[in-house]
Amino acid sequence: MSETVHTPDTVEHAAETPDLELPYRELGLKDDEYQMIVDLLGRRPTAAELAMYSVMWSEHCSYKSSKIHLKQFGQKTTDAMRRHLLVGMGQNAGVVDIGDGWAVTFKVESHNHPSFVEPYQGAATGVGGIVRDILAMGARPVAVMDQLRFGDIDHPDTARIVNGVVAGISGYGNCLGLPNIGGETEFDPAYQTNPLVNALAVGVLRADEIHLANASGVGNKVILFGARTGGDGIGGASILASEAFDDDGGPVKRPSVQVGDPFMEKLIIECCMELFEAGVVEAIQDLGAAGISCATSELAGNGNSGMHVHLENVLLRDPTLTAGEILMSESQERMMAIVSPENLDRFLEITGKWEVETAVIGEIVEGGRLTIDHHGHRIVDVDPKTVAIDSPTYDRPYAKPAWQDELNADAAEKLPRPSREDELREQVLAVVTSPNLSSTAWITDQYDRYVMGNTALAQPDDAGVVRVDELSGLGVAISADANGR
Repeated sequence: MSETVHTPDTVEHAAETPDLELPYRELGLKDDEYQMIVDLLGRRPTAAELAMYSVMWSEHCSYKSSKIHLKQFGQKTTDAMRRHLLVGMGQNAGVVDIGDGWAVTFKVESHNHPSFVEPYQGAATGVGGIVRDILAMGARPVAVMDQLRFGDIDHPDTARIVNGVVAGISGYGNCLGLPNIGGETEFDPAYQTNPLVNALAVGVLRADEIHLANASGVGNKVILFGARTGGDGIGGASILASEAFDDDGGPVKRPSVQVGDPFMEKLIIECCMELFEAGVVEAIQDLGAAGISCATSELAGNGNSGMHVHLENVLLRDPTLTAGEILMSESQERMMAIVSPENLDRFLEITGKWEVETAVIGEIVEGGRLTIDHHGHRIVDVDPKTVAIDSPTYDRPYAKPAWQDELNADAAEKLPRPSREDELREQVLAVVTSPNLSSTAWITDQYDRYVMGNTALAQPDDAGVVRVDELSGLGVAISADANGR
């Protein structure tokens, strides 16, 4: 049987075949968005470029429908409110100066749909991803929290989601050795098919040792280190990326939910802390959604730099991956660093010490373009800002719900008061048996809240307090609550 030879869709081939139809609608792009990509490139996109744009321009990565609203958080702050702010929106996490040369960095992020599809891995990789965001700021992660919303507690599917999510959070966080110092859990039928799994991480660092995801310095090396790249987390992008087809001739989708390895992440944390201390990192970014395509375009775009990547240098867990799948893979526990040539040997010495696999996959170049080759074939040639920063923004129609005023006016004082003993008994039982008012110790007791020895306050209190510095006694208090109604 002869082996099928795959001909990559190169930039040259894209220019020669302008009328070749690509499945952009299946990847979530609208007709005008696809045309926008064609106009930006001056040709049709290659399959790899289309995969990059489709994921990076998605709601998940670009916030294209909510961006105009979210940016108000930055626009409406005052100088007094920003007095202690060291890093705001636009980087991996926020950083606040807390005095005595110390700063804390924190971020909260959701992993909702993956946690519905595969509750354990969805929640576990949510914790892992948010911890790497903190790590990418140059900080040591010191605590995590979680805010959870599940469906009706009596629904037959709720137990599957709750048990999986809680086990994923505890399994990953406990293995990392990070205390879970707070959060909340509520049940409501509105979340039956869309649970909310929000993970928060806190890190500490010296205020003058912040690292940013801005690649610069022509000749500096682009290094991918951590876990090998596999086929997990690709999902719908495999419509373009996959070379494998099923019996019906259709593309075989790779798994859409990532798989986490907390022990590898623990190695990466300690490895990164030593890399930061050695001063061998110019810029750093974690790999999460959209994988290499996201990390490369964000690093180059934020740094106003060009970047060239040799994709065949990426270390693979699955040798059958195509170029598009390597770009889009969301395999966990991976980081990308920008390192100067003179620091490369020291960088490799440190990653070798921690047995973290490392590959030099590219370099910073002049020209402001992100180019990616795979075995000599040019499959990507884009302006990285158009991929990661200047995505389409929409001002969607919105209006105040007709029922909002009535709901806000529905105060507890208007509820009927019990007039008989049986009515009082019924209401008391309804309150004391409500899952939203009862103890959540059956969940929080699965989390280690005192590991590292710096927890001053945790569940069942409303806020968590963790010590930042033993000598000065500095600490930080964190609470993560929301009004689900």
